[in-house]
Amino acid sequence: MPEEAEGTAALLEIVELANGDIVLQRVGAEGAPLVRIRFSAESRGYLAGARVNVARAMIEAGIRAAAQQSGGDADVDYQTGRGDAGPVIH
Repeated sequence: MPEEAEGTAALLEIVELANGDIVLQRVGAEGAPLVRIRFSAESRGYLAGARVNVARAMIEAGIRAAAQQSGGDADVDYQTGRGDAGPVIH
């Protein structure tokens, strides 16, 4: 995960928006999300209820790849919750 300060991991959340987009954002942050995933209509039909799980796997792979590129290691932990915008995975 990205680091906010030395030794402190940023808390990020994955949120499914009302329009079906799935975003990665900092908890409590204003502004544009860090990542936005939009599945096509064909993909949405194929994935059905698994969209959030697939998006989570895509985001996790991206975080790990970015950490590896910078010579580090990513520790990705998830907690399930419920936000105003929809399902949230920390």
